[in-house]
Amino acid sequence: MYEWLKVLHIISFVAWFAGLFYLPRLFVYHTGNAHNELICKTFETMEYKLLKYIMNPAMIASWIFGIGLIHYVGSAGWLHAKIILVIILSAYHMYLGVVRKKLIDEPSKYTSKYFRYVNEVPTVLLILIVILVIVKPF
Repeated sequence: MYEWLKVLHIISFVAWFAGLFYLPRLFVYHTGNAHNELICKTFETMEYKLLKYIMNPAMIASWIFGIGLIHYVGSAGWLHAKIILVIILSAYHMYLGVVRKKLIDEPSKYTSKYFRYVNEVPTVLLILIVILVIVKPF
């Protein structure tokens, strides 16, 4: 059972991270085309579907399968640190959902440069999480 939980956890977090990398990139293009209503509507649809149909289910599945793995892994310092980082990642996910709604009402509130920086957050968290899981430094 452990191996299947691990497989499902990996598949779900890969899907989740794909969305976490792509949604801010869509925001970059969205803000860069704020003057074109038709293009903005297209990006709004893409952003909505990515968040609701891919990212949200993948995040939920990652949490479910990750919690299932805790039963086999037990308690460890690296695991506590990983859980904290995943909570931060989940908050970032929710932040992107809030921003998606704000872009509909106030597309000029953000710049494409801002989203280029925001897009680095999941990369940093992914690096730290992988180090914790593989190296188990504490």
